Amino acid sequence: MRLAASAGARRHCLVKGRRARPDPKFFAGTGKVDEIGRAAEDLNAGCVIFNHHLTPAQERNLEGELKRRVMDRTSLILEIFAQRAQTSEGKLQVELAQLDHLSTRLVRGWTHLERQRGGLGKTGGPGEKQLELDRRMLSQRVRLLRTKLEQLRNRREVQRRARARREVPSVSLVGYTNAGKSTLFNALTHAKGIVEDRLFATLDTTTRKVFVPEAGAIVISDTVGFIRDLPTGLVAAFRATLEETVHADLLLHVVDAASPVRDMQIEEVNKVLTSIGAGTTPQLLVWNKIDRASDTPGVERDEYGKIFRVRVSARTGSGLGDLRGALAEFARESSQARAARSQNSHPQPDTRLEPMDSACR
Repeated sequence: MRLAASAGARRHCLVKGRRARPDPKFFAGTGKVDEIGRAAEDLNAGCVIFNHHLTPAQERNLEGELKRRVMDRTSLILEIFAQRAQTSEGKLQVELAQLDHLSTRLVRGWTHLERQRGGLGKTGGPGEKQLELDRRMLSQRVRLLRTKLEQLRNRREVQRRARARREVPSVSLVGYTNAGKSTLFNALTHAKGIVEDRLFATLDTTTRKVFVPEAGAIVISDTVGFIRDLPTGLVAAFRATLEETVHADLLLHVVDAASPVRDMQIEEVNKVLTSIGAGTTPQLLVWNKIDRASDTPGVERDEYGKIFRVRVSARTGSGLGDLRGALAEFARESSQARAARSQNSHPQPDTRLEPMDSACR
């Protein structure tokens, strides 16, 4: 599991199973849970990770049965995001997603403090439950985080409007995690962003302005990578960041050409783009890592003569000239389209002379 390795966990044992439907209590069957428990006991494992989404009840039941911490796929991804967030905005977004996830898992977390002493009677009446205190503090923190993120979203909106007034085309890099987006971003913009061979190496959106010959200035943004079954809470928390993708003029969909499941990865990325409202934004497929796929650089056009795929290697620089040419072609077409829309919205007045009425002759 690359997710576990990316979170810093060391895998001791992998237990597989197959069921027609999940068990309501443990997700896995009782026999499989016993097998997991014996393996965890023999290896003295500190945590058991399920590569599936668990309900709060299933997670609590498994922790009680296995006597160890249990993490599902959502918790593991949130843990990775918490480790990777660097900027203040990224940390706010991750914390909001974590609190939304935690809010469903507070039940029976404080049974030993279920009742506080209070009231005016001789023996004291039932006071406020610790669970209610936790929920109130959590909701207050969530409201504060959402307010701060809304302020950041408004700031981004002002920046986008300024770019729109200057008619600067915006391009966003999207793709499956570890497809090479950050490497490609650094190669195009000469930036020095973090590049590592691991999942979700970078979370924070980075924006740079680059000059493309024959096209002028273009704003390029590097966004967070997507993955299969990306938690909905993360998508909601990172909506302010992902709006850069929604408002982009062009999406560079970076694909790992050497991956045996690249078609599945393309489909998963398109699902997330559709969910955030960017499903209709023009895309340009960037077939990256061709040096590992034994492919050659080049440009592919559709039946209308438009470029729809560019084969490059961001690591070696092969094919980057073709990609810059594709960006220049897109920028020229966008400029012509904006000029046409402007002309249609401001039609020239009709200066033709009307024929004089016979009575006025």
